[in-house]
Order: sequence, then C-alpha cells, then structure tokens
Amino acid sequence: MTDPQGKNSGRLARFGVFELDLAAGELRKNGAKLRLQEQPFRVLALLLERAGDVVTREELRQKMWPGDTFVDFDHSLNTAVNKLRETLGDSASTPRYIETLARRGYRFIAQAQIGQRSSASKVEVSSEPEKSRATQLHPDLEVPMPRRGLTRGLFALAQIMYLIFYLAALFRWHAVLEIADSFAPGWKPTAIFAAVMVTAGVGIPLRCYLLSAVAFDYQRLGEKFHRIFPFVLALDQLWAVAPFLLAQKIGLGAAFAACAGLLYVPFSERTLIRMAYVKEPSPG
Repeated sequence: MTDPQGKNSGRLARFGVFELDLAAGELRKNGAKLRLQEQPFRVLALLLERAGDVVTREELRQKMWPGDTFVDFDHSLNTAVNKLRETLGDSASTPRYIETLARRGYRFIAQAQIGQRSSASKVEVSSEPEKSRATQLHPDLEVPMPRRGLTRGLFALAQIMYLIFYLAALFRWHAVLEIADSFAPGWKPTAIFAAVMVTAGVGIPLRCYLLSAVAFDYQRLGEKFHRIFPFVLALDQLWAVAPFLLAQKIGLGAAFAACAGLLYVPFSERTLIRMAYVKEPSPG
C-alpha cells in the first residue's frame, strides 16, 4: 500500500487544539497523544495536505485503496471518516474540521498551519508541546493561546461559586428574609426574598449544565454559551447586588467591592469560553 504522506512525512500540521505529526504518525490534542488508527490518520493527512480544497472520493480511493486492494471502499472510507470525526469531536451536521460534500468527497475547512521542521525541532516539539503552542495567537482575542485545562478549570470554579451562593440562599432563606426586613420597609422585603428564591431555583440547573458541559469538554459549549449569554448576564447582574444584603455585617465598602467584582464575572466567563472553545473560521 502506498504512503499517502510521501514527501510530507517530515511535516507538522496544527489546527485548533490539535497537532498532527506526520513523521511520528501521531495526532495530539493539547500535547496529549490520541489513539487513531492508520486509515483515519491517512485520511486526515490527505485532507490537511489539500486544506480548503475538495478531496474527491475517487482520489481517496486511488491513494489509500489502490486497484489491487480488494476492500469495500465505501464502507471503509465511511468508517475511517466517522472514527476521525469521533476523535476530533467533530460532527457531520455541524462540521468544524471536516465537511462532507454529498457524493463528491470531503474538505478540511478549519485553518491549519503546516510547516517543515528538522529532526532537532521534532525533539523540541515532542518534549515541550505546550511551549510551541504558546506562540500561537487566539484568532479573535489576539492573545497567546492559553492552556485549555486552565481556562476550563477557571470557568468551572465560577459555576461552583454561583452554586454555593444559590444553595446558601435556599438553605438559609429565613436569614435572607430577616436581612431584607431590616433595611427595606413595606412590600420590598417580600419582593427581594421572592427574587432571591426564584433566581436561585433557576440558577442551579443552569450552573449544573455548564459545569457538566465543561467537565466533559462538550465541543459545542462555546456556541451554546454564546446563545444563552444574555440570560446568564442578566442573572449574574442580579446576584451581583447580593453583597449589599450583608452590608450591615461586612460594611458598605466591602459590599461595594464584592459587588464590583461580581459584575465582572459573567464577562470573564464569556472570555474563558472563547479561549477554550475557538470557533474555527471557514477558509476564503
């Protein structure tokens, strides 16, 4: 069987959080080696070699399954592409990397950086993958690409913080009502109490969803969070004034400082998601 990589076997291709080492025959994600069988790897190498162009099914057959190889080509190619998508966390219906063109072939649609490197640079890249990635700039924010583990971890901590707020308010609802009664006359304590209870009840499932999505590295979390961000922003801004309920105990200055910090949190959540889940633009 012919080598589809040929003269490109010494090249290194980077796209999104992935790195394809054609010399070592390895696919890495954030520096960690992924398990990928030979045929899906060869398909990916061919698509990257022609990134942005349509690679027809006939071209794939000629290069990977030559005429003297007796296999069920359609089944083998479909299986290889499906395994490749599974490894990349891609989807045929909403592709980020591999686009299917019905009855024609496939096209690699993400931005890719492909370069030749020497054996010396191979050692450097293999031993310090995160260092080589640090020089890459985020396509939207124009900052060095951070470690995804760090950004996802910080986002998860923000969700845990809000969960603690909600649970504390629900478990100590009588204290919330007493504090509201101490500084707001008439019907206002009841309104404040109702707002705290309702938003806490709504916020708990929201935070559980976001926490589980980032924990399992749901690849479409960036898109989903962008859609619900107006609701998240409104909810977080309401809870940003919660420190003033404790102003009599912690002081007005501390309450104001805590409120200012909480006002910024939803915007930091959005930035963390944009850093961890980069939207890959289509070429051209």
